[in-house]
Amino acid sequence: MPSSLPPANAFDAVEGLQAVLWDMDGTLVDTEPYWIAAERALVEEHGGRWTEEDGLRLVGQALPASARMLQDAGVRLGVREIIDTLIAEVLRGVEREVPWRPGARELLADLDRHGVPCAMVTMSEGPLAGLVAAGLPAGTFRFLVTGDMVSAGKPDPEPYLLALSTLRESIESLVPHRVVALEDSLPGATSAAASGAATIAVPHRGHVPPAGGWDLWETLAGVGAPHLDAFVRHRSPVAGVRP
Repeated sequence: MPSSLPPANAFDAVEGLQAVLWDMDGTLVDTEPYWIAAERALVEEHGGRWTEEDGLRLVGQALPASARMLQDAGVRLGVREIIDTLIAEVLRGVEREVPWRPGARELLADLDRHGVPCAMVTMSEGPLAGLVAAGLPAGTFRFLVTGDMVSAGKPDPEPYLLALSTLRESIESLVPHRVVALEDSLPGATSAAASGAATIAVPHRGHVPPAGGWDLWETLAGVGAPHLDAFVRHRSPVAGVRP
């Protein structure tokens, strides 16, 4: 437990930003190359072929779904064994270097200065998410929702619904549309938007089409807490306030 309470949220108590939910792979850190390399090595070990395009189709998917796609590509292992193999390889990559996405750490620091709580909502499992979170100041994330905590992963809304339910334990009168979800993939944006969160997609390696459920932003570089607060207060079903 922290030794003191965090600063009060500096934004409007009725309409302003209440919290931010962060996807991890591709949004907070650029770990997709680690995942694709691990997938390729595993498929080739079993005599198959795995391309960059194949790997991009898995971006944002729940790990069991990705494992089944690798089985379709010829990997003769069970779903759990495939997941464990991939995670072990990605953990080794992150231990060597954490590839932070532009603007992510700066935005996290600014949200902390404004007293806005953050949580992580990722399809990666606990050990990998914990390793990435450990590279940030203590208390950066109030909690983590990981792929091994839910029965249905992204694009299902369950991960974000769990995060919103957990936030309600500490935030009085939480309203989903006053909580920003940051995503980089179509499955992730679909999951977040279906939960009712105010969703911003920042595509990186995968394509996210325009849709009424989310806004598309090019980058988090230069984005501060006030931008997210303005997005929550002024966004429309089609387009929001962009930095």
